[in-house]
Amino acid sequence: MTFRSILFKKTEDGIKEETLEAPAFFVDLNLNQIIDAITAGKNEYNLKPFFYTPLKDIDTIQYRQEVMKDLENKTLFEYIKSFAKKMNKMRIYLALVDNLYYKFHKEGWFLEAVAIYCEAVNCLAHDLGLVELKSRGLLAFREYFTNYAKSDVFTSLLEETKKLKADLSTVKYCLLIKGNRVKVRKYESEIDYSVEVEETFDKFKQGAVEDYRAKLPTGSGMNHVEAQILDLVAKLYPDIFLRLDEFSAKNSNFGDETINVFDREIQFYVAYLEFLAKFKRAGLKFCYPEISNTSKEVYDYEGFDLALANKLIAENSSVVCNDFYLKGKERIFVVSGPNQGGKTTFARTFGQLHYLASLGCPVPGREARLFISDMIFTHFEKEENIKNLRGKLQDDLVRIHDILNQATSNSIVIVNEIFTSTTLKDAIFLGRKVMEKIIQLDALCVCVTFIDELASLSEQTVSMVSTIVPENPALRTYKIIRRPADGLAYAISIAEKYRLTYDCLKERIKI
Repeated sequence: MTFRSILFKKTEDGIKEETLEAPAFFVDLNLNQIIDAITAGKNEYNLKPFFYTPLKDIDTIQYRQEVMKDLENKTLFEYIKSFAKKMNKMRIYLALVDNLYYKFHKEGWFLEAVAIYCEAVNCLAHDLGLVELKSRGLLAFREYFTNYAKSDVFTSLLEETKKLKADLSTVKYCLLIKGNRVKVRKYESEIDYSVEVEETFDKFKQGAVEDYRAKLPTGSGMNHVEAQILDLVAKLYPDIFLRLDEFSAKNSNFGDETINVFDREIQFYVAYLEFLAKFKRAGLKFCYPEISNTSKEVYDYEGFDLALANKLIAENSSVVCNDFYLKGKERIFVVSGPNQGGKTTFARTFGQLHYLASLGCPVPGREARLFISDMIFTHFEKEENIKNLRGKLQDDLVRIHDILNQATSNSIVIVNEIFTSTTLKDAIFLGRKVMEKIIQLDALCVCVTFIDELASLSEQTVSMVSTIVPENPALRTYKIIRRPADGLAYAISIAEKYRLTYDCLKERIKI
């Protein structure tokens, strides 16, 4: 069993060139907010390129799902976090070495960094043997890691580190200070009078007393006087400090590259699971979706907008979940209903679910089956851009034209309230043309629209309607349900609220 990466099953599947540029649709789907929240506090790992790179290979996505499931074991999760803390401490020490000036000072901190690394490897090698693993990724890593921990390269590094630290701990010396002159000589078992002084004055203690001792600043830096003293100490113990010098030169690249890569990549999983924890505490469900790049019969039960939920939980507000499914020849959700009723949130949810699934992550919902697309395209309403000298309608047409030229039968298209700047007649005409092209492509689509006629365009379209509280049409339920889009339910509710129904008007006329 070979191991190269915990994120990519095959080396060739890895990111060829990492980018900090988010995909074009991120802002429309609020995925930028989600990824920012997931990676917050983990800047040292530079995780965003992993979240900006969706996978196309089904087996690699399942490879990640398996690792994520293993890491839901709290014991294993804590082992990995403990390893990460030690590796982080090692990097802090190495960064400190780069910023120090004096030779032996640098080499001493370098030795401490190597010691931390050895401790991290030994601890994780032991810990991984205590847990049951099922994922291909972690099983292969455990085998690689165990073999490395037993290898001559590592065991000799460990022994050399231990021996050198032990020898350095035997270094003892005396300072003779007179005026501005300092002499250094070996310690010759002189009496330590500090113990006798403390015992003598101990009998004068009367309860708790204030501590008048000056607290000297502590830090990792060394001034020139201390550095010269250290140089003199090195002359007293030349063999030990020569070995320290040789150790630093010989082990300048002591870390195993595969382990260093693992240390970074495993944080993709750690960051995501830590982010999900607060949603699970709020009672929201997540699942590992079935995935396919051929079947377009998709569904998700009790799904929700992850970005919106993140805000609502912070405000102690409730999160509304929705279901959806497509079966047979169905490909397009046409979502209509009153404004501010959750239509755009539903569209974003659909896009978020499919994108997160393509990363190999668990997604919001109790149960899901999702499609792995070649690309997600979004067309959300935007303000007019005076620089391109186009009006709003023309800009809508240019943007949707570009999308339809690039989209394939394996794409996902999410269209949110376009052609609102023209007449109803023109909007219906243009909307039909766009929908006919998407139907011809056989692409998955969510279309949020005020045009009810688009909902029954063909057998590939499914009408979804945002609902209201019947007793008070001004209140939204934020539930999106499969139902014919006739616009009447909302109109009748409004009419009833303001007593403008046929019956109410007849009564008023009689009066």
